[in-house]
Amino acid sequence: MSYLVIGLIVFLGAHSLRIVAGDWRDAQLARLGEMRWKGVFSLVSALGLALIIWGYGLAHVDSPVLWLAPRGTRHLAALLTLPAFILLVAAFVPGSHLQAKVGHPMVAGVKLWALAHLLANGSLADATLFGAFLVWAVASFVSLRRRDRIAGRTYPVRGWASDALVLGMGLVGWLGFAFYGHAWLIGVKPFG
Repeated sequence: MSYLVIGLIVFLGAHSLRIVAGDWRDAQLARLGEMRWKGVFSLVSALGLALIIWGYGLAHVDSPVLWLAPRGTRHLAALLTLPAFILLVAAFVPGSHLQAKVGHPMVAGVKLWALAHLLANGSLADATLFGAFLVWAVASFVSLRRRDRIAGRTYPVRGWASDALVLGMGLVGWLGFAFYGHAWLIGVKPFG
């Protein structure tokens, strides 16, 4: 469990710098330059993610059960991840109405993903992993939206073609992952 917790601290800590140490982050960015900063950030993030994956794999094997999720929550969780996939795609396709409305669709998608997995999984390792991501995503979303309001930032809409692309790619990605990728990578069939 310790590797999972360390990984979460490293990964989510790196992704929380704007929330808890914005001035320090900006100073480091200015000192190192954008490319070096992104390189260091990417390395730290990759290390944290590797520790999360490894730690979760170790901890999940004999993790105590905190609650037994009702049978239907697995299907509910799988369905909740559909809008999470759509939100994830909206983060990378500029000009959609969804991005304009939500502002930070990737973080909103992480919130849905984490909530969905908390509903369907009740071990201590699950609660630690998905609970940490949910708390981080809520705090990050609030911080990002506040920063947007202060800066007067808006997100332009380019038209319905962007929306169609977001919905189509999100649906295809979700179908592929829900019916094939999740079982292959995680070992669990969401609809199995």
